[in-house]
Amino acid sequence: MPATNRSFRPALFTYLSDLAANNNREWFADNRDRYDRYVKDEGLQFIRDFEPYLHEISPHFVADDRTVGGSLFRIYRDTRFSKDKTPYKTHVGIQFRHEAAKDAHAPGFYLHIDPAGSFVGVGLWRPDGPSALAIREGIAERASEWTRVTTNPDFTSSYAMEGESLKRPPRGFDPDHPLVDDLKRKDFIATAKVSRKTVTAPDFLEQYAAMSRAAAGYMQFLTRSLGLPF
Repeated sequence: MPATNRSFRPALFTYLSDLAANNNREWFADNRDRYDRYVKDEGLQFIRDFEPYLHEISPHFVADDRTVGGSLFRIYRDTRFSKDKTPYKTHVGIQFRHEAAKDAHAPGFYLHIDPAGSFVGVGLWRPDGPSALAIREGIAERASEWTRVTTNPDFTSSYAMEGESLKRPPRGFDPDHPLVDDLKRKDFIATAKVSRKTVTAPDFLEQYAAMSRAAAGYMQFLTRSLGLPF
């Protein structure tokens, strides 16, 4: 494990707040050194430092410190189909995805840093049809295991299930199944709020690792339901 714990400096939150108030290309260019120092450099270092903790949980998830296409999400917004044309995200997103993943829509451990509210996330957001079906079949066929991992006190003491659900039970599933509410999920994610004080604490790396370990059973269920190794 790393000898020195890793946190983010309070200056990161100041930068993100300033960016939200000046979300334009000229301001971003004038403050590029702050982005490089507090977002890119610290984010990539956190990714590198977390890698041994991540692989202790599962060797099949990736801590990718590439500047493009890695675990650190890009700062630039995709404005093609949005009425909001501001060019930059005002939060930091880091995701540690499964090695089989081709995009963000795959099982992953996530960290969201935002002056408006930071959180840790785990799971699978808006899976495609075959993946959603595989997870629902896993829940229906291994109901006791799903119940065990989602009610584990280590998990529930930190996380709450989030995301959207179908209005009706999915086709092919018993509408009277005792876990029908979980079968109706469109997102299989759980989140845990973290304070600014926590994110900037000297032991945040350890705290994030502990929260990720607490979700290992949940992540294992989703990953194996998709036919992937955990």
